[in-house]
Amino acid sequence: MDSSPKLDLSGKTILLTGGTGSFGHAFTQRIIDEFPTATLRIFSRDELKQSEMATRFNSPQLRFFIGDIRNKQRLLRATQGADIVIHAAAMKQVPACEYNPFEAVQTNILGSQHVVDAAIDAGVERVVALSTDKAVNPVNLYGATKLCEEKIVVQGNAYASGSDTKLSCVRYGNVVGSRGSVVPVFKRIKEQGGALTVTDDRMTRFWLTLDSAVDLVFYALDNMRGGEVFVPRIPSMKVLDLAKAIAPELPIEIIGIRPGEKLHEVMITADEARHTLRVGDVFVVLPESAMWTKGVDWQGEGLPDGFEYSSGANDEWLTTDQLVEMLG
Repeated sequence: MDSSPKLDLSGKTILLTGGTGSFGHAFTQRIIDEFPTATLRIFSRDELKQSEMATRFNSPQLRFFIGDIRNKQRLLRATQGADIVIHAAAMKQVPACEYNPFEAVQTNILGSQHVVDAAIDAGVERVVALSTDKAVNPVNLYGATKLCEEKIVVQGNAYASGSDTKLSCVRYGNVVGSRGSVVPVFKRIKEQGGALTVTDDRMTRFWLTLDSAVDLVFYALDNMRGGEVFVPRIPSMKVLDLAKAIAPELPIEIIGIRPGEKLHEVMITADEARHTLRVGDVFVVLPESAMWTKGVDWQGEGLPDGFEYSSGANDEWLTTDQLVEMLG
């Protein structure tokens, strides 16, 4: 996809929820590099991470708001005067969500509803929420909460009808090297010694870089009409091959698939494919039965009947050399 934003964010005020995470750091760097007159509000719960982020970037463009998306009043205050909202705040660790289910519900579902309500009430122009391949046919609570988030954001356009607010989602796979991904775990084992643990030697995953994730968000900002879910065409790789690429000298132990894990991830189901267009190297999942999209004409290529976008049946695969290059 074209990584150069067409939407001019100069002079705009952007609210980034969950802004101290891996995506937040990459997105912040892009804003500083490309839009030096934009103001970026970082909204998150952790004062230490905010302090560290302020020191790292040392930029007058940044504003730091301590707050939790569960707290609707605080979020409403942070959203006032914002032109753009990027919603990245979430509980993301599968085991933590399984063990603390209602905590995940309060953050990922109720918190997302608060983001939508605050954006509409504040007259925000565009909202892009970050989702995951685990939201598709979910088998764990994390995926189920992100599916709910997608539905809340997409249908939020019905409540924004008649206003200038548009809301859409991006959905992507595993980010290479991000906090919580398996890559830092494998690297740590490589440094400390021992066997790399892989749950199943058949397991595959979609992979993309942080820069590509930021590119997708800008693509959504540039092209959204409201209610779309934007899915990038990205490569797959076997987790076993990933382990071999990172530490070829270490033994690998197959420990068995964990509860809530899939062998292969799916980013577009066969049912979704019926209302999905391929636009260049992005799939655009269009909203169904949406009154706010009347008169909106998306130009793209329809998908064949029965199409499913799965990491195990992908037509693009990462080689070891490509992975090493992605890891820097």
